[in-house]
Amino acid sequence: MRHFFVRALAVVVLLLTGMAAAETPNRVTILYDSFGKNPSLTMDWGFAALVEYGGKRILFDTGNNAKIFEHNVKAVGVDLGNLDFVVMSHRHGDHMGGLAYLLKVNPTVKIYAPKERSGVYGDDQPSSTWYRKDASLPAEQRYYSGAPPEIIHMGEAWPGANFQLIDRNTEIAPGMYLIALVSDRPGTLELHELSLAIRTPDGLVLVVGCSHPGVEHIVQEATAINPHINRTRGTGTLHRRAGVCRLEENIWRPLRVRGRRISS
Repeated sequence: MRHFFVRALAVVVLLLTGMAAAETPNRVTILYDSFGKNPSLTMDWGFAALVEYGGKRILFDTGNNAKIFEHNVKAVGVDLGNLDFVVMSHRHGDHMGGLAYLLKVNPTVKIYAPKERSGVYGDDQPSSTWYRKDASLPAEQRYYSGAPPEIIHMGEAWPGANFQLIDRNTEIAPGMYLIALVSDRPGTLELHELSLAIRTPDGLVLVVGCSHPGVEHIVQEATAINPHINRTRGTGTLHRRAGVCRLEENIWRPLRVRGRRISS
């Protein structure tokens, strides 16, 4: 009888867990922006959003200022301690300024970030290609006295954070992808940026940071994930145009909708 009760209880727990997951809406909640009508949120230059889809909770960027980010997160009742992972789109301060607060409340969360040579998120480089060597110099004039380590580790701005560095398109969860591109535009030349693509029944949803590599290039990479896209929607900032956007007939249309739901 006792075994039957334990099994029945386990079934009830599993059912309740499944119901809770099923009841979680698919949505994007803007946490940081210079647009919006919610009087409880402080507007500021920068971007951050909580993406919820398929039971996953993803923080995308952390805004410009840690204090404002903390205020906005608490104002909308978001629990940053309950995240599956974080995506940092790029190294500009108005997208990573709230990392200090995030790491205070969730110090071990997995953070996907762009892999850049000597980047702020850390880097590892083989010494064989890191600097030019001249064996004719005396040892005291050579780095590491002429015997460098095989790998040279570059320090990160947030030591101890669980950074996972990405430099190519990667599926990070079933149906969820990071698109890794590099800007070739004046002013942001060689800036690495990550965008998030999520498969839905209506096509891919794109969540972008600033689209420094170019919206057209991000969408082109997205079509490699799903070549049958007939409508791509997303949220983020597109060269300083903030809000929820969709690509229809090759035209990127900003919609500026807070808390936009994603089709389930």
